[in-house]
Amino acid sequence: MPVYSLFFGTGVLFGVGGSVFFSVARGKGEERTAREYFTAALKGVIIASLFYEIVFLLFFDSVTLFLGKTQQMEPLVNEYGKILVSGAPVFLFSSFLQAFVRNDKSPRTAMAAVITGGVTNVALDYVFIFPMGMGMAGGAIATVIGSAVTVAILCSHFFSPHNMLRPVRQVSMRKTGEAFVSGLSSFMIELSSGIVIFMFNRQLLYWIGELGVVVYGIISNSALIVNSVCNGIAQAAQPIMAVNFGAGKKDRVERTRKLGLLAAFTAGILFAASGILNPSIIIYTFVKPTEEIMALAPTAVRLYFFSFLAVGANLLFSTYFQSVLRPGAAFFLSLMRGAVLNGLFIVILPLIFGVDGIWATMIFTEFATILAAVYLFTKNKTFKEGQLLK
Repeated sequence: MPVYSLFFGTGVLFGVGGSVFFSVARGKGEERTAREYFTAALKGVIIASLFYEIVFLLFFDSVTLFLGKTQQMEPLVNEYGKILVSGAPVFLFSSFLQAFVRNDKSPRTAMAAVITGGVTNVALDYVFIFPMGMGMAGGAIATVIGSAVTVAILCSHFFSPHNMLRPVRQVSMRKTGEAFVSGLSSFMIELSSGIVIFMFNRQLLYWIGELGVVVYGIISNSALIVNSVCNGIAQAAQPIMAVNFGAGKKDRVERTRKLGLLAAFTAGILFAASGILNPSIIIYTFVKPTEEIMALAPTAVRLYFFSFLAVGANLLFSTYFQSVLRPGAAFFLSLMRGAVLNGLFIVILPLIFGVDGIWATMIFTEFATILAAVYLFTKNKTFKEGQLLK
């Protein structure tokens, strides 16, 4: 999971990072500049794809050992992981093109691509793993094919008469660097799921054992769904905020931000309530629980799900800062939420509250992050046409 998050997140890094500048330039009416930023970001994702293919194929064993591979797991990890790694370029281009196609005023194409690829993945998972008996290898192949279908549909946008994603012959690496810096917060958001899973697994194995990892599997799958929905809200708002920022229309930027926050808080309340009020539904959705699981899981679900109240707002604020060209603030929030605060609280809280402290880690992390977001937002609300927010 951390490796897949790295691949997908790198595509988002250049995709969202470059498309923010793409939309801002289009808002200013600078079509040539917009195309230069697309080309610069495209360069970055091609270089990253080649880099990952070489590094992970050469150092596969070292990477998987670092991520926790045991001798017992090795056959399955090798069977699944080597196929997954070979599909790195597909995963990168999937998330990269999603961002640019959406910002090029074709959100329906992006949506159709993602849904079709996802359904293909699920269907082929069943076919390859069960009727064809391909095991873990079948699951990995299905994942690669699903993403390839997404990329193929996204590429159809290049034949649209409204397509503005046309590379230019020459573009400076400075623009690639700008796209990289702008996209760091989005990269951190995507990578954070892998980082969080890694840290939780390590602590749960130490404090509880394998049972804790099983229970966390229920929660982490739920969290992936919640983060995907909330990130979808944020990414839907991003092109609107960026293009209106470029056009100097503060009122539209602020209206979009407020609507995004309303949608994010609404989703957070619904997700949190589902786990707090009836954790058994969440548990039975993912596993057929034993008595040991039911003794541990309800409390774990209630504590972790409480953090969902703030997830959407944190993602929206990070995307807002990105869209108004405040990449430093966006990256700070993503870094604190994705690694720093998690790493701090998951070590400290179990020493104070025991196992419950592990499950409560995300409550402290998300609410500390939202306080930081509000502070950064209110610290400087100056907006002048043609001037970056600082």
